[in-house]
Amino acid sequence: MEEQEKDRFSTRIINCRYNKADAHGAISMPIYRNAAFEFPHSEAIAAAFQYKEEIYSHTYSRITNPTVENLEQKIKAASGADNVMSVASGMAAISNTFIALAHAGGNIVTSPHLFGNTFSFFKFTLAAFGVETRFVNTDNIEEIASAIDENTCAFFCELITNPHMEIADLTEISKLLRQRHVPMIVDTTIVPWCAFDAKKAGVNIEIVSTTKYVSGGATSLGGAVLDYGTFDWKYNKKLSESPYTDTMSQFSFKMKREIMRNLGACIDPDSASMQSLGMESLELRFNRASQSAYELARYLEKQDRVIKVNYTKLETSPYKRISDKLFNGNPGAMLTFSLESKEACFKLMNKLRVIRRATNLFDNKTLIIHPESTIYGTFSPEMKHVMGIEDNLLRLSVGLEDVEDLKADIEKGLIS
Repeated sequence: MEEQEKDRFSTRIINCRYNKADAHGAISMPIYRNAAFEFPHSEAIAAAFQYKEEIYSHTYSRITNPTVENLEQKIKAASGADNVMSVASGMAAISNTFIALAHAGGNIVTSPHLFGNTFSFFKFTLAAFGVETRFVNTDNIEEIASAIDENTCAFFCELITNPHMEIADLTEISKLLRQRHVPMIVDTTIVPWCAFDAKKAGVNIEIVSTTKYVSGGATSLGGAVLDYGTFDWKYNKKLSESPYTDTMSQFSFKMKREIMRNLGACIDPDSASMQSLGMESLELRFNRASQSAYELARYLEKQDRVIKVNYTKLETSPYKRISDKLFNGNPGAMLTFSLESKEACFKLMNKLRVIRRATNLFDNKTLIIHPESTIYGTFSPEMKHVMGIEDNLLRLSVGLEDVEDLKADIEKGLIS
């Protein structure tokens, strides 16, 4: 095991071993599409349901499944997390996490600059259960500090906000949170483990939409919750009395033994299999797409019709210093740019041939979307203002096409 930990990123993933040997020696994990698993006798099934085995058996695929377990093992190998829990989508990862640790009368401190459904979950869904969300400017440590009190369940942010392209200084925020005994939970979907070390940055719980980079080209939906085992949950009012084991913190125990079982947001084995395969090429795809994104960002900065470009590696980005520190100068394949008006955005989009008009991020294909009229289309103008959504902004998720073809496609779109 120690030798495997010394291996580099892709080697650790590709050579990740199964918890139990495959009956036929398959070197790619088979897809276990079954719902239930047979046991040799009643004592064995009782031991499995009561977690009395040294290596846990699978009982029912809503709870655990060999194919899903293999994906979780690969994510553990990639990230260094103590525990990984795979679920049906990124939003399932967010909702399961906060249902596990939030409580009525508690509060969550976060930014209003969030992905639309995440904002809606905090603002409306959790509020119905008596959980308050306190929106702050995450660039301001004092503002974060003033929002925290004895009922704060967690601080949450996105690694790079979507679509605002802002970066909170996680290293500095984590120092404050450790002093105040508040867990830091970060959605790191925008930059995967090959370019960002969440544990080193002070993240306690990491949330990822595996639909994105992990899936290997938008093949499937999925999400993951990673517990780095670095927070003392005795300071959380809901989890302080929760059981734990040598291998699971109170948070992981609550998630695996209660929340995930009771809510049933399990990832299906076919999706887990495709995402396990996607993990093996993640680093290659990420590096190629990120390089193209940087080239496109620099190209767009030179276009007269483009008012502003947001990509955190650019010299013009106010977040370049933090971006270089956190991501070693490689902040991923999403960028945004502004034109003179909403009408100009629509006009450009309608002229594109190579770039697809579609939602999602980090497909192998390059995707473009107008966030104000789509992801945030049902929010009121007042709410859009609070969330910082402008109607002349376009979001680009850069894929694996030849970057020169992408430039040529955009150039045609910019022509009157």
